[in-house]
Amino acid sequence: MAYEYRKFYIDGQWVDPAQPKEFKVINPATEEVAGVISMGNATDVDRAVAAARRAFDSFSQTLPDDRRGLLEKILSVYKKRYTDVANAIRDEMGAPAKLANGSQAGIGVGHLTAMIDVLKNFKFEDRHGPARLVLEPIGVCALITPWNWPINQVAAKVVPALAAGCTMVLKPSEFSPFSAMVWAEVLHEAGVPKGVFNLVNGTGMEVGAALASHPEVDMVSFTGSTRAGTEVAKLAATTVKRVHQELGGKSPNILLDDADFEKAVKAGVLHVFENSGQSCNAPTRMLVPAGRLAEVEAIAKKTAEGVTVGDPTSAEIQVGPVVSSIQFERVEDFIAKGIAEGAKLVIGGEGRPAGLSKGYFVKPTIFSNVNNNMLIAREEIFGPVLAILPYQTEEEAIRIANDTPYGLQAYVWSNDLARANRVGRRIRAGRITINGKAGDMNTPFGGFKKSGNGREWGEHGLRDFLEVKAMIGAEVA
Repeated sequence: MAYEYRKFYIDGQWVDPAQPKEFKVINPATEEVAGVISMGNATDVDRAVAAARRAFDSFSQTLPDDRRGLLEKILSVYKKRYTDVANAIRDEMGAPAKLANGSQAGIGVGHLTAMIDVLKNFKFEDRHGPARLVLEPIGVCALITPWNWPINQVAAKVVPALAAGCTMVLKPSEFSPFSAMVWAEVLHEAGVPKGVFNLVNGTGMEVGAALASHPEVDMVSFTGSTRAGTEVAKLAATTVKRVHQELGGKSPNILLDDADFEKAVKAGVLHVFENSGQSCNAPTRMLVPAGRLAEVEAIAKKTAEGVTVGDPTSAEIQVGPVVSSIQFERVEDFIAKGIAEGAKLVIGGEGRPAGLSKGYFVKPTIFSNVNNNMLIAREEIFGPVLAILPYQTEEEAIRIANDTPYGLQAYVWSNDLARANRVGRRIRAGRITINGKAGDMNTPFGGFKKSGNGREWGEHGLRDFLEVKAMIGAEVA
């Protein structure tokens, strides 16, 4: 086994679990054991939370410049361990080498760099009439992260929590734990004070639930499915702690009739297939003018035919496996339902791609002539599956785009920027991407409706870990 992480990181050291319980992590490309971790329980959570609570009194009083210096040390060590992080992501969740070495591991650098810049000018205190408003760390934070972009979601929580002066307990996904363990090693080497950062592996049902309901936890930040997020919120409600959630999505991608269809369709297809479709903000509903449906199908099919699927260790591969047998079966079931519902199968379909007899590989699949009542248009599939929906008018496109319980992200394409902006403003989502323009690491990330609450990334991410205190009549400068 390449990876053995049988200990948890608590109070600045690696410690044995309260009760030995082994979990074998499967490499989704080979279906073989990639490594082993231990699974924790409520006793381990109690120990980690107690360490974080003890550390909070001193760490919460540190100066912003000192915390910025700590992030700079973490960034330096992270860069040294960059290849280890990328390889872990490739082996634990099947990200192709190019993706793992690129944006999957690279976004850790991005979050650290952005927050270091934020702290240079961020005001933790400011005058407001007769009061001085003081922004203080919220306290002990439970951070629960998923498997699909493991370092992104770890860094998007840990980095602002550290910047705010919070202490924390991280529970990464048991399906992609190795990159998080490397992250813990990075923080240890960088000199994060003991108790400030703690890590306990385990299931959501046991460790996640214990964290969400723990009376000594002041905030829980959760990224994952809407179903699981609902349960986290219920557990957290009994202790009236802050709940930050980044949940599911079924993002619309509106191609207006004056868009560059060659560019827009190709970009949309490749975005859906990236990371094997396991991205909550993937543009999985492509809305196109009904009269140009055949044209869109042809471009989409040609794009999909050029996508390579296979061994994620190969530099040539674009699409790897989905993360687990459970996810493989889920995606295959949705593909079968799409066919049964009468959607037009443009390319892909059930079963593994040709030449692949093992591994959780899914055929990149495109459905067309989909209506918004079909399951493949309403449910988050979390696989390389695109639904193309025709519309008659701009108004209908906006209506279809908003006809979803989710509201994480949306995409609009038009050669008329004013028109694209007008349409984008009417879509209920936390992010609107126009003509494929990329944001930066300070662009807020988060959703409306059942896609969650709160925002991550940059200054907005930092603010979610802070409480506002009004000091009325305070005379200090």
